[in-house]
Amino acid sequence: MTDEGRDAGMAIQEASQLLGVPSPTLRSWERRYGMPTTPRSTGGHRRYSPEALEQLRLMRDEVARGSKASAAARAVRALLDTDRPAHDWVVRFLEASELLDPPGVRAVLDDAFERLGLAATVDDVLMPALRRIGDLWQEGRCDVGQEHLTSEAVRGWLARITTLAPAPTVPGTVLLACGPRDHHTLGLEAIAALLAYDGIGCRMLGARTPERTLATALAATDAAAVVVVSHLPTHRRAAVGSLQGVAGAGCPVFYAGNAFWFPDARTGVPGTYLGGTLSVAAQTVRRAVSGGRRPGHRRDEGS
Repeated sequence: MTDEGRDAGMAIQEASQLLGVPSPTLRSWERRYGMPTTPRSTGGHRRYSPEALEQLRLMRDEVARGSKASAAARAVRALLDTDRPAHDWVVRFLEASELLDPPGVRAVLDDAFERLGLAATVDDVLMPALRRIGDLWQEGRCDVGQEHLTSEAVRGWLARITTLAPAPTVPGTVLLACGPRDHHTLGLEAIAALLAYDGIGCRMLGARTPERTLATALAATDAAAVVVVSHLPTHRRAAVGSLQGVAGAGCPVFYAGNAFWFPDARTGVPGTYLGGTLSVAAQTVRRAVSGGRRPGHRRDEGS
């Protein structure tokens, strides 16, 4: 059997080969986390339906991103829970993306923003939908054009949200940068929007920010905080170099991304790790920059 959706009763060996997950792991996920619930044949053997295979794909991808199996199972259940408030918006977002409809993507986000607020729109609609599209692209079930078009639609929406946010009320600027070898900026752009709506100004330095550029920006601005993001373990060392270059400059330093997901990857890294959701990350930065005296300052030349 080679067509994933053709047979509602795929055996565990076939599912294992299809998903690239060992059979013992599939048994463990079902036994320990109830992921997925699979019917049995008359002989008592597991049979995986298309719906069960989709659950396992999502579970596999969450684990591959660094989640523990228990956390991955919770995330998959939340994503597939048709009763949760954000589910309908995720479905509509994916439909608009599949139709290559940027105005439709933005309309879904506008509607979610109005009904759920910005934090829930980012955490419960935008990011789960983008992760799903990324997974589909990696599996060859989504055209790269669809992925790029959707990302640009989201980028435009976040830019508009940030531009229309109230004027900053907190002194100083938060510098947002990718590591020198990282180019994915959507998470940073979402954090910028969240901070903007909390009255905090941001300066986006963007993808592949060189260590020297970050240090220069810090010296030239009234930076209240610095955030550096890195997503791939192979890019981590360069990002750590950037963090080391700005550590001790007089303002809080934060870092985030899958390159730092495991605790061992954070050993010796200067600054505070922004784990969890993007809204929690923004709240952590906000607390650091809005608590009493301004934490940032302009550095003198030669310091």
